[in-house]
Amino acid sequence: MAQSSAVSTWNRSSKVIRLTPQQLGRITRHLEAAYPNEGCGLLVGTGRDNVAVTRVAAAPNVTSEDATIRFEVDPKFQFDLMRELEGSSERIVGHFHSHPDGSPIPSERDKKMALDKELIWLIVAVEKGKAGTPQAYAVEEEEKDFQPIPLIIE
Repeated sequence: MAQSSAVSTWNRSSKVIRLTPQQLGRITRHLEAAYPNEGCGLLVGTGRDNVAVTRVAAAPNVTSEDATIRFEVDPKFQFDLMRELEGSSERIVGHFHSHPDGSPIPSERDKKMALDKELIWLIVAVEKGKAGTPQAYAVEEEEKDFQPIPLIIE
């Protein structure tokens, strides 16, 4: 994948995320249904560097801005999910969102919103209502920038 200016050359090659084809299907269906707006949701799973997604939680986009170029996961949805996961081996490992008629490269706005360095960002371009190939990113701690990481579908 070619890197844009939004993606650093920092190397976090040990981090990987794994999804099942069914989980990816749930993500793409949710994002296609949200088109032409950005869709979003949370990824639940286990692991720190070798992250295994155990559940996809499609969330409403509650942004008060232009939803065709912005997303915000409903805070109540996120807190309810966090409470549900308390005491389990699962945690929120990342989130996903779409870039309608754009690319799966993190935007400048995404960079500004990258507050939790532990979360993986999964971005899917949705072109004319059809989801493209997802790209996964980790947040580089010092630069508040993104590094592509392997996304394994198995």
